[in-house]
Amino acid sequence: MDPIEALNEIAFLLERERASTFKAKAFRNAAATVSALDEDARRDPERLRRAKGIGASTFAVIEQALAGVVPDYLHDLRERTGGVRRSELRGLLRGDLHAHSDWSDGTTSIGDMVTAARGLGHEYLALTDHSPRLKVARGLSPERLRRQLDEVGRFQEQDFVLLSGIEVDILGDGALDQEPELLDELDVVVASAHSELRMDAGAMTRRLVTAVSNPRVTVLGHVTGRLVSGARGTRPPSTFDADAVFEACATSGVAVEINSRPEREDPPDELIVRALEVGCLFAIDSDAHAPGQLSLLDHGAERAERLGVPAERIVTTWPLARLRAWAWGA
Repeated sequence: MDPIEALNEIAFLLERERASTFKAKAFRNAAATVSALDEDARRDPERLRRAKGIGASTFAVIEQALAGVVPDYLHDLRERTGGVRRSELRGLLRGDLHAHSDWSDGTTSIGDMVTAARGLGHEYLALTDHSPRLKVARGLSPERLRRQLDEVGRFQEQDFVLLSGIEVDILGDGALDQEPELLDELDVVVASAHSELRMDAGAMTRRLVTAVSNPRVTVLGHVTGRLVSGARGTRPPSTFDADAVFEACATSGVAVEINSRPEREDPPDELIVRALEVGCLFAIDSDAHAPGQLSLLDHGAERAERLGVPAERIVTTWPLARLRAWAWGA
């Protein structure tokens, strides 16, 4: 098989299972190194072995691919990651409204995220890097976000659209962590709480209701903030009046995010059911921070289908024209 394709697939699968960022980057860097070589060099094991950016593990993959076999590393990864539960709903998803690039805390370029989204059959992807207050995630200042908007405009193709967006932090009083006039320019605004997650239930309720009542918000991201597994450990969900928050979402036309990251499973099942009963819209999103994580939509779709969320209530099943009409009017 083609060594470049093998290296990139390994990186994609490592990202999907949330492996070491360093490990996935090593395979992506090796693929870029091979891509930059001329055809003769790509077929010369000795030149490849000496090339900067190719180590023992990546060279072994290249060598086996050149020999015409599926590299052992790739075979093992395919076996390990091949048990994803499928759903009919997954085939109805047209895009993703929550993804990050290396402009904030994502691991790869905007272009790499777009290439992966198109490879998954997406018709659209919203680029939603973090807002200024999240300095640990290199949140975008107004100036950097304006520069990013120029980049987003380069990725509009006939069969794929990169939507402008942000994951804006919900401040303690429910205000949004970005200039209001700049939020008006964006296609998608995912509002999420990232701090003070243990505040009193009454205060958290007011905080979330205030945020989703803001006409600039289109999606309420990972509403409870919980973590159920993973390298970051576990974290209990925030407490709030779910009926009040979801009723505010339904009134404002804000979609409740079904976050597809397995370590979040946010909202919990019982809150998805309650939001459905209240009349909310939903967005099944990956919250991807690397290209391979865009495929995590499988998990969110399976949960939504199992809990009886109808496709017509999921905005990410809608065609682009309908999605934009909703987002701009939300």
